Amino acid sequence: MFKSIVKKTVLMLVVMMFIALAFGCANGQADKELILATTTSTYDSGLLDFLIPEFEKETGYNVSILAKGTGASLELGKRGDSDVLLVHAKSRELKLVEEGYFVDRVDVMYNDFVILGGPEDPAKISGMKDVAEAFKKIANSKAEFASRGDNSGTNMKELAIWEKAGIKPQGDWYLSLGQGMGDTLRVANEKGAYTLADRGTYLAMKDKINLQVLVEGDPILFNQYGIMAVNPDKHEGINYDGAKALIDFMVSEKGQKMIGDYKKFGEQLFVPNAK
Repeated sequence: MFKSIVKKTVLMLVVMMFIALAFGCANGQADKELILATTTSTYDSGLLDFLIPEFEKETGYNVSILAKGTGASLELGKRGDSDVLLVHAKSRELKLVEEGYFVDRVDVMYNDFVILGGPEDPAKISGMKDVAEAFKKIANSKAEFASRGDNSGTNMKELAIWEKAGIKPQGDWYLSLGQGMGDTLRVANEKGAYTLADRGTYLAMKDKINLQVLVEGDPILFNQYGIMAVNPDKHEGINYDGAKALIDFMVSEKGQKMIGDYKKFGEQLFVPNAK
């Protein structure tokens, strides 16, 4: 009888030990899963394919990337459906940090926006320096303009320029696509339409399209990227440690050097500027 009780007790302890071990392993694995919501430009440009494997190798985290427009990425973060965000709408980002949705936001890098178009340039905007005036000429000529139309950082910048130009774009010439940057460039290329793009995605794809940079250099075209963690106090299950690890990597000397070193066709796509 005594031996039977001992055997049962030992068996129960072994079972409990295996359960605890399995639970601990599962938790440990979950702690290494990290969800990054980001704008399509960092994905389409190939930058994340260059950076993230090095981060995973260095830290042991496994990063799942959700490439959306900045607006959609911000909503994912607000709902707690991602752990960390890399986006480019600084004024909106800072407002949401103030409201408590995100923490630890820092500048990471920048590039600029450019107006692209086919070699025909029906609105004759090539070489202009005032982007709002260029938009006016496009609207007046009713030349086709491909807009991302997806509430992304690029789309928000485009709408700000239309507002500065005093124009509400509408009509058959204005193509609101609801697509990411890569797909918008492909449509603009097929139609010979004008579009606003971040320079990084354009440089990454320029061997596949016939669009040219027609307008650049206006200060309004500056394009800042920032990274921030979802506030763990807002949602259960946020991997804040992983988010902070990615933020630290992106602003580290190594991360900043990798960003600066990333090139396509010999041209630098992003300029690191973490402080």
